[in-house]
Amino acid sequence: MAKTQNPLTPVLARLRRPLSLTWAGLIAERLVRAFWPVWSLLAAGAAMLMLGLQDMAPVEVVWSALMLGGLAVLAFALQGARRFRFPRRSEALARLDEALPGRPLAALADEQAIGATDPGSQALWRAHLARMAVRAAEAKAVEPDLKLSRQDPFGLRYIALLGLVVALLFGSVWRAGSVAQMVPGGGNGAALASGPTWEGWVEPPAYTGLPSLYLNDQDETLRAPVGSRITLRFYGEVGALSLAETVSQRTENIGAATDAEHRFELRQSGEMRIDGPGGRAWQVEATPDMAPMVSLSQEGAKTAFDGQMSQPFQASDDYGVTGGRAVFALDLAQVDRRYGLAVAPEPRAPIELDLPMPIAGDRAEFGETLIENLSEHPWAHLPVVLDVRVEDAIGQQGMAEPMQMTLPARRFFNPLAAAVIEQRRDLLWSRENAPRVAQVLRAVSYKPGPSLFRSEAAYLRMRVILRRLEVMTASDGLDGDERDEIAQALWDLGVLLEDGDVGDALERMRAAQERLSEAMKNDASEEEIARLMQELRDATQDYLRQKMQQAQRENPEQGDQQSAENTMQMTQQDLQDMMDRIQELMEQGRMAEAQQALEEFQQMMENMQVTQGQTGQSPGQEAMEGLADTLREQQGLSDQAFRDLQEQFNPGAQSGQSQGNEGRNGGQGRGQSHDGQQGQGGGEGGEQPGQQGEGQQDQADEQDQAGSLAERQEALRQELERQSQGLPQLGGEAGDAAREALGRAGRAMEGAEEALRNDDLADAIDNQAEAMDALREGMRNMDEAMAEQRNPGGQGEAFGEAGKQQSDPLGRNPGQGRQAGTQDDLLQGEDVYRRARELLDEIRRRSGEGARPDVELEYLKRLLERF
Repeated sequence: MAKTQNPLTPVLARLRRPLSLTWAGLIAERLVRAFWPVWSLLAAGAAMLMLGLQDMAPVEVVWSALMLGGLAVLAFALQGARRFRFPRRSEALARLDEALPGRPLAALADEQAIGATDPGSQALWRAHLARMAVRAAEAKAVEPDLKLSRQDPFGLRYIALLGLVVALLFGSVWRAGSVAQMVPGGGNGAALASGPTWEGWVEPPAYTGLPSLYLNDQDETLRAPVGSRITLRFYGEVGALSLAETVSQRTENIGAATDAEHRFELRQSGEMRIDGPGGRAWQVEATPDMAPMVSLSQEGAKTAFDGQMSQPFQASDDYGVTGGRAVFALDLAQVDRRYGLAVAPEPRAPIELDLPMPIAGDRAEFGETLIENLSEHPWAHLPVVLDVRVEDAIGQQGMAEPMQMTLPARRFFNPLAAAVIEQRRDLLWSRENAPRVAQVLRAVSYKPGPSLFRSEAAYLRMRVILRRLEVMTASDGLDGDERDEIAQALWDLGVLLEDGDVGDALERMRAAQERLSEAMKNDASEEEIARLMQELRDATQDYLRQKMQQAQRENPEQGDQQSAENTMQMTQQDLQDMMDRIQELMEQGRMAEAQQALEEFQQMMENMQVTQGQTGQSPGQEAMEGLADTLREQQGLSDQAFRDLQEQFNPGAQSGQSQGNEGRNGGQGRGQSHDGQQGQGGGEGGEQPGQQGEGQQDQADEQDQAGSLAERQEALRQELERQSQGLPQLGGEAGDAAREALGRAGRAMEGAEEALRNDDLADAIDNQAEAMDALREGMRNMDEAMAEQRNPGGQGEAFGEAGKQQSDPLGRNPGQGRQAGTQDDLLQGEDVYRRARELLDEIRRRSGEGARPDVELEYLKRLLERF
């Protein structure tokens, strides 16, 4: 009977290719694991040779490195040879079988042990072999495992490969040949056959960015920067070549002229010559590193409304400026030594500022702008001398011509704010002025009134600062920290008086007009004029909104019954045109006409009347009225808290401020309220002022009996929360801003309530002032949101606000009546220049990012060249 063929034999014939690939992968895996240190050392050595590191090291170091490297390669090669075992075919077959489910190759090699004579058992065995043969036919080559993490935990092989890649990119294969001439006997045979030879390099300083020069390729005239390093090497018979040079100025450690290697720095122009067979001579011209230059520019120098200074300058250097500083020194001889400046000033270091440098691009020649706000410095608006200096990489400095100027700072147009800031300057000038400063502050606050202190919080702050200053001065005199604390408090007070917390919309509008008029008289800058003009626009909008609400409350059924014969109707666009005309006159320098137009505008606004339509109030208008009532009640609580605080400082007496506060609403106020409406105690019937005062007094007594100021504040906060939840749905940015402002008002009321419970009246007044500011802002934003949603011809027109049409995509009004388009500027106000600067900085930052697409970088470059 013939022997049955092994089922594995035909399967292996079909699996010859995957089996061979698996076997080759197994061989590669064992080779890599055994010899990876060898090829890592070879790659590292080739990288160092191609980068020319042997040319920068002494010959002895190169010899030692070559010997140690060769011994290491030999040792690792022997170790790898001992560890390497050539894989057998059976091992490759076993790895291929392990990758298959059920190990079909091993199953095909098995023989049936039992049941060989049973037909049923034989049929089952043949079915099993057929199934395994199908699985074996699907076999694919197994990839080798070339991971060396366990053998090389520090990744040394990757470091060697990285060095080789860097050498291939930035080095040269030909530089590796120079090592053969350093090995004894390595290059002398060819050199002796053709005579001695030499080579040399000139390496400029790194900060210059200039490439190295190969002396063998240079002409007889050689130009190089001062400080360049020159390297010469002589090969062949010692003494056949010698060096003669007059460029290094060396006097010590010169060595012999016939040494095999020479290293020195270029210090002056002169001659360098190699004497001997194949020698050369050069006339060396040493290029000195020139000192940098800087100059200040008067054109473009300006001061923003908030005192931010912009001083342009231009700088240049032959290899690039590395940095610079601007120093402001007080010009004491030019100071007007009067009043608080009559005493000797305390020593104070000059102001030193780092000059801005280009983030990207060449620093050899550039123009930049020094931007800083020095408004809080004691030398603000005093004569100073500006010295600007720049520095290059080797420490050389260049200075601009000193500029005499007054230190740019913020200007205060409110007379009281200007007086406070002046006393702050005198206090910082010398602590000897402390008694005089206290005396002046007490004098200006002797008889306060609404025309002087529009905010109770401002008056309270001045009294607290005055008391602290007098107490500190009377004890042991002011020290430095106390002086700085008082000065910071005076600065905050001046800013509060200037920017102000003006409760009455009409009073705020008048204040804005007065400040704008004062700015025109004092030749203010364009930025200050723009800021004050924008402030007047905002105050006018608040006043118009309040006048409309007043008309609704006083005569809700007025309708259109008034005769139009003796009236003149104006729209919001007409008022906008008038203010634009005032601003245009100021920009043209026609201050007298602008002043006259401003006075006419003020008179017209005070005498204006607002007409309403006949339709009923909308939910938004009802919400506005509720918020206005909340604002009045909050003002009353603030007035009551202020009077209580005055009683703590001066029991049993009423100061001028408390008397001046009569006529404001609140717990005990009499007459007109803050917003120009009748006080709540007066009712709707239009009683006489005396009757209103009595009614409000009775109401205050009832409230005092019902609970404390803290409880009243809590009730008002809860009322605001109820009103906030019942607001109509307002979309857009204005609606979101209104809700956010009302949220801030609620948090400020909560802080005031807590302060009142802790009997901290000063903190309570500050929180109440913050709550009133947030309420006003919320009402203004809510009014804007309602105007955006209101359809033309709806509720009526309050100088064009109620019938305001939808703005165009640029945020401008589409025009009214016969006027096509709009005269509104796309950008106006104090943020224009700051925004422009931010955009320019962002363009410069993006242009310095090399990862951006070339198209975008070219576009950014064109923007920088244009602007």
